[in-house]
Amino acid sequence: MEKIASFRVNHDTLEKGMYISRIDGNIITYDIRMKKPNAGDYLCMSAAHTLEHLFATYARNSKHGDKVIYVGPMGCRTGFYFLARDTLAPAQAIELVKASMRFARDFEGEIPGNKKEECGNYLDHDLTGAKAIGKEMYEVLCAWTEKQLAYKE
Repeated sequence: MEKIASFRVNHDTLEKGMYISRIDGNIITYDIRMKKPNAGDYLCMSAAHTLEHLFATYARNSKHGDKVIYVGPMGCRTGFYFLARDTLAPAQAIELVKASMRFARDFEGEIPGNKKEECGNYLDHDLTGAKAIGKEMYEVLCAWTEKQLAYKE
């Protein structure tokens, strides 16, 4: 079998940031890399779960919500995938992800979708951890540009 695109990225040189992972027709998959791969520091699943609720809620309720297809954590626990229609320009995608991280960083109150009838694992959340991830990623992406969306060779 052919290696999928994400396995062709050199994870030894991959840094925290936001990258275009692939383009399939009118769908762009963004790699929101929150941890340096294979460095021994990974996303805590309960914090990633809460960040997923916050990130997805904010992005889907933004003015670009109709262009958002998916927000969710990577199985390797080093980041998230963000899928959007190509009508969301890359610069807009960066701004939306930054705004979502700022929302998570500053969030207070009840976690969206955190009731038993709304979530398949409603007891496994960590708001403090999600806020910390949001803060760190907002700082990483604060000055991120479209030119930085390409993986480094």
